[in-house]
Amino acid sequence: MLLQQLQSLCHISLGQQLNLYWIHKVGVLAALITTVSGVVSIDDVWGDEWDIILISLQSTGPFLHIGALAAVTVLGWLVAEQVVRAERTKFHMILLLVYLSVLLALYMAPLAISSPCIMDKNSLKSRPDVIGRRGAPMLAPENTLMSFNKALQQGVSSLEADVTVSLDGVPFLMRDRTLKRTTDIAKVFPDRQDEDASLFNWTEIRSLNAGQWFLENDPFWTVGSLTGRDRNRIRNLTVCSLVEMLRLAARANRSALLYLRRPPPEHPHYKTWIMDTLWAVQRSGISQKRVTWTPDTDRGRVRGLQQTSLEKLSVEELRHRGISSLTLRYSQASNKDIQDFLANNMSVTVYPVNEPWLYSVLWCSGVSSVSSDTPQVLRKVPYPIWLMSPDKYCLVWITSDLVSIAIVIGIFIFQNYHVIRWRMSGMQNYNPEQIMLSAVARRPSRDVNIMKEKLIFSGTKTQEKGKKCVLPAPWSN
Repeated sequence: MLLQQLQSLCHISLGQQLNLYWIHKVGVLAALITTVSGVVSIDDVWGDEWDIILISLQSTGPFLHIGALAAVTVLGWLVAEQVVRAERTKFHMILLLVYLSVLLALYMAPLAISSPCIMDKNSLKSRPDVIGRRGAPMLAPENTLMSFNKALQQGVSSLEADVTVSLDGVPFLMRDRTLKRTTDIAKVFPDRQDEDASLFNWTEIRSLNAGQWFLENDPFWTVGSLTGRDRNRIRNLTVCSLVEMLRLAARANRSALLYLRRPPPEHPHYKTWIMDTLWAVQRSGISQKRVTWTPDTDRGRVRGLQQTSLEKLSVEELRHRGISSLTLRYSQASNKDIQDFLANNMSVTVYPVNEPWLYSVLWCSGVSSVSSDTPQVLRKVPYPIWLMSPDKYCLVWITSDLVSIAIVIGIFIFQNYHVIRWRMSGMQNYNPEQIMLSAVARRPSRDVNIMKEKLIFSGTKTQEKGKKCVLPAPWSN
């Protein structure tokens, strides 16, 4: 579809008509249907991810503005050709008005562009800490001891894990409700693969393989880059317990962020799951100040742990609950909200942050830390991708606008060159030669049509007279 649009613009710029064959129309219709279907499918599968587009504009807005301004400026050539060289009709006046309105809107667009990276360099805060979200799930299976080791090798400040309590009260790490996706339960317990993970005892859970699925499915297309030693280790991985992960964090002098899932009501530890988790924390030997608690239930029983909220509450409500930090999804954390929380001594952690550009935007916003599936990628971002002072951005804005204005004026003057020359020479009427030079005019006026008809008819009569004056050759008889 894009190629056909470009071809159409080329035809228009050369003054040619768009004679579309049925194959062209079918192609345009098919491309349109495919595009609409694709957008609907994306919205159905990743509907929650549309917010990332608005956030990406904070990073790309200033550059998209310059690109759009350049495109509309170049488009002025076609608009000027339509308006200047054709008869002044209502359509052409509307076209000119729309074009100038769009151009004016682009000139003023920076007034509406807001990016946290437009700031003074001295106001930039320290680099946000990176939390290993389920370890380093692109380098090793999520929530396994190897994954957390890989995350520590990438310099993370904390380890994040999903905690579930087994049937016999042992907290272990599992993201899903069932064991089907990340273990070989289909081979070991084929009749129980749809059961809740918390309805298995620890001995049964420990007997499952937690790494083979990673090698077979290759969820992040990273298996090919692993060493043979790492692949052998992954083949023999088992489900990790909470105590094992906390002991690893304690040895590395790192913190832990825990997401807890309460067992179903029929579970024998349905009422004691919090105490089971606290007992595991105490057994691991890690300092309670290094463990962050996320559930909003029973916070009074875990006052010794760091408290964070997964819900964006008011500062007053957070203080009333004794919470000093927030852990928010990137779609919930606007730059204004982050600044308000930081001004009230509330630290903010944003998740999931897997791309350098998003990490850069949040760095400029001043967040304390980010939770990432790709600590190996963010490790390579020592500074925001771009940072520009407000004065420099204003200079770029004004300069680009002035250059665009000069180019547009030049385009209209060039397109109107013959008319200006004729007016300066005192020519007020078109002669036939000048009419023929206006071959690119889209809709010739009535007078021009009459003149062309006279030229055609006069040429026809001249040819007929010439035929009558031709004498027959003597040998034709």
